[in-house]
Amino acid sequence: MAPILEARHLSKRFRIPSVKRSTVREHVLGMLRPSSTEELVVLDDVSFSVERGETLGIMGRNGCGKSTLLKILSGIYMPDTGEVIARGPITPILELGVGWNPELDAIDNILLLGSVMGMSLKELRQATDEILAFAELERFANMKLQHYSSGMASRLAYAVAFRAVREILILDEIFAVGDAGFRERCESRFRELHSSGHTAIVVSHDPRTIKTFCDRALLVDRGHVVVQGDGLTVADAYTALLTHEPAAAAPTAALPEAVPAS
Repeated sequence: MAPILEARHLSKRFRIPSVKRSTVREHVLGMLRPSSTEELVVLDDVSFSVERGETLGIMGRNGCGKSTLLKILSGIYMPDTGEVIARGPITPILELGVGWNPELDAIDNILLLGSVMGMSLKELRQATDEILAFAELERFANMKLQHYSSGMASRLAYAVAFRAVREILILDEIFAVGDAGFRERCESRFRELHSSGHTAIVVSHDPRTIKTFCDRALLVDRGHVVVQGDGLTVADAYTALLTHEPAAAAPTAALPEAVPAS
């Protein structure tokens, strides 16, 4: 049987400003000069596959290309070269809370975000109490989200996403939100989904998460897959990389100002 998801020779570049402008004078003079950019290679010929029902972990230092890879797998970015073949619907749980309407209360935002994730309004109305209970926000169901703390909004977003799961999950630091009780509920829900046959790609900096939940894992560094193996092997390789190697020189965390290279 063919893998449920394949990444074939993915590459992605961005153009970033090569001149830093920190004063008004520099900005004014910069308007009179041709803009100068440099090319940043974020991913370079990345290939892997994921089998049905498998949980694949991805580790790597900040700036190694993990977030860009997830966005390509989720269809948010297009690769410069290569292709992604998905043989099942994908639920990306990445930058949760994007799409919230702060003027609406929690219940209306559950309907809004859940419908974006593919649930029907009937399904969402039936699941609203369960979602609020999972996030421990029953008391705040009718409060506008503009009055929520960032932690409350994150818990609500994860609760909706875990209820809207389709066949393939893409999870970014899924067990790093909320207090110990909420993280335990997230872990329990993930185990249920794994047991029911869902496929998952889990990105985490936490070696315990990769060792505990992943059947197989990849270590990404400077845009390349440098280690493949079981969760224990990759988690140990990641720890060794942090211990012995210098930090990446060009972190992709600085990419909001960047534009895709043409």
